[in-house]
Amino acid sequence: MARPLDRRLDELVAEAWPAPSAQDIGGWVLRHADGVTKRANSVLPVDDPGDVDLAVEEAERFYTALGLPTVFMMDAQARPEGLDGILAGRGYELVEPTIAMTADLSGPGERERVDVMDAPSREWLDLWWSVDGRYDHQLPMAEKILTGVSAGYACVDGLAVGRGVPQGEWLGVYAMAVAPDARRRGLGRRVLRGLLGWGRERGCERAYLVVVERNAPARALYESEGFVQAGAYHYRVRNVTER
Repeated sequence: MARPLDRRLDELVAEAWPAPSAQDIGGWVLRHADGVTKRANSVLPVDDPGDVDLAVEEAERFYTALGLPTVFMMDAQARPEGLDGILAGRGYELVEPTIAMTADLSGPGERERVDVMDAPSREWLDLWWSVDGRYDHQLPMAEKILTGVSAGYACVDGLAVGRGVPQGEWLGVYAMAVAPDARRRGLGRRVLRGLLGWGRERGCERAYLVVVERNAPARALYESEGFVQAGAYHYRVRNVTER
């Protein structure tokens, strides 16, 4: 069984999914990427900012000026303690409960005849964005986030993709996507195994991934490949139109 995460989950995710713009306001990091993904457009509450009310108001002004909702990424290490309740009291809605899963990487592994590229091809990007994307005009920013750190990009038959990010002993698995008409054919499993084998070759000893709690098919796949739950986070969101 995989050991628990020994690094902060929010910091691992922030490192692997880097916002191109970030501003520290004394313990909280305000991340901005033109609204592309909550991960890259949310407050990372790493440390106690002191006056929480003032810090929340500063964050709200920052995101409102950008025309974005104010979003906090919340895990068990969010600071200060009790922040989740404070945000709830201010009308922030809890959305997208997400779990982190980990697995030990042992043995030589199987690449499953999966090539892993150093950069995402146009085919890779188009497939991933067709499954995970929102608006076509945002793809350049999404690509900027993806390539903000060294990573590997796996693609199987132009129908399934995934991204692996070496982070010391950890391999982060991200951007898993299978074309809707190609599901239930084992392609996602091939991508996952290919990335895990690639990570082993780069000295990673453990892998982690994050998956929305309600995504039962994905969770079942990961569990069948030895991943177990090791953490969780959610978002607290206040819409830009709210006062």
